[in-house]
Amino acid sequence: MTELALLALQVTDPLRLPNLVPFMIFTVIKMITVFTVTLVGVALLTLAERKISAWIQDRHGPNRVGPGGLLQPAADGLKNIMKEETYPDAAYKPIFILAPMLAFIPALLTFAVIPFASPISTRWGRIDMVVADLPIGFLYILALTSLGVYGIVLAGWSSNNKYSLLGGLRSSAQMVSYEISMGLSTVAVLLVAGNVSLNEIIFQQATTVWNFFGLTIAFFIFLVAAFAETNRLPFDLPEAESELIAGYHTEYSAMKFSMFFIAEYSNMVTASALIATLFFGGWDIPFTLWDNQAPWTIWKTLATATAFSVKVLFFLFFYMWVRWTLPRFRYDQLMSLGWKFMLPVALVYVIVIAALLLWLDWLGIRPGAMWGAILGGVNVMLAAILFVMLDHGKLISPASSRAQADRLARLRAMGVRPALTPDSVH
Repeated sequence: MTELALLALQVTDPLRLPNLVPFMIFTVIKMITVFTVTLVGVALLTLAERKISAWIQDRHGPNRVGPGGLLQPAADGLKNIMKEETYPDAAYKPIFILAPMLAFIPALLTFAVIPFASPISTRWGRIDMVVADLPIGFLYILALTSLGVYGIVLAGWSSNNKYSLLGGLRSSAQMVSYEISMGLSTVAVLLVAGNVSLNEIIFQQATTVWNFFGLTIAFFIFLVAAFAETNRLPFDLPEAESELIAGYHTEYSAMKFSMFFIAEYSNMVTASALIATLFFGGWDIPFTLWDNQAPWTIWKTLATATAFSVKVLFFLFFYMWVRWTLPRFRYDQLMSLGWKFMLPVALVYVIVIAALLLWLDWLGIRPGAMWGAILGGVNVMLAAILFVMLDHGKLISPASSRAQADRLARLRAMGVRPALTPDSVH
């Protein structure tokens, strides 16, 4: 290659030729690290969920395999690997085999664009602590997570089992219903940040205010939709054991059965990381700007990675806490909540935030302390109005009681227990 060609390559290619090899090496290292941590973390999350459920229910969790039951995930994995693979006679085998992969692969790929620590400076340039720093990383996540429903639907259909089919149909309706609300809730985040890059969203929160305080209602909508998207209680209708045996994976066994659970826990990790990134500053350490400014050192990277891990682990614990605390919604309540409450609220909220940002820009108030205080104050008022209406059961019917308060008071005064009807069950 001539000197002229080398010069042209260096001018047109942002990855200079001498830096291309180190860039590829660092990318491979990050891929291996994220993939390994995710798979090992998913295995340990199964143990954590069983331990947390035991703690909540005041009983012992797994404690026989290894010290404190630490080797229980390894024993479960070995058992599933050694089990016989079964195929129902009436199943459509090509799709039956492909479905767990369609659920498993998108769940692992979504974490590739989430920054997990501050960048680090090397002799070859700055290395961002994200596997693929896409300028449209957030849109990539929304697109890829939408593919997970295909694995669930095809698993239910290909099993040729009525319970599996019902689970697959429920899942498709549920995920489509709540994806709209989830996407609209994040529009407010993108309006505030002015960018779809996750790194830019993190820096915006570090210099103003965390979106949890500035976009409280968007956080609430995103959190509820994340529970529905991951098929976790109180939205686990696709695999409701009391109604559908095991839902869409009733006919699966061995590792194909395990792949659905790996996908579920991977989606939990991704959802928790997204909540931490979009609303809690990502890897930003609160009350300091030390971690957001150059020079980028290994100590900043380790400190911010620890802060990010703590935030993600908190929301993973919250997932498990909710599962072992709340009962399951009825299916009509699930659809009513998604279409009659969350979607209208998300639409109105986007309009309000857009109007507020235009008003602040017209007044000449730029992102900063005053900008964040005004945004936070408006959201406190909106959240108070919304949750007061929510608490009185005026918006989520029939997910709330329709019985009149004065009638219940009279019956209680008479010592009569009200009859439980479909309209009076919470």
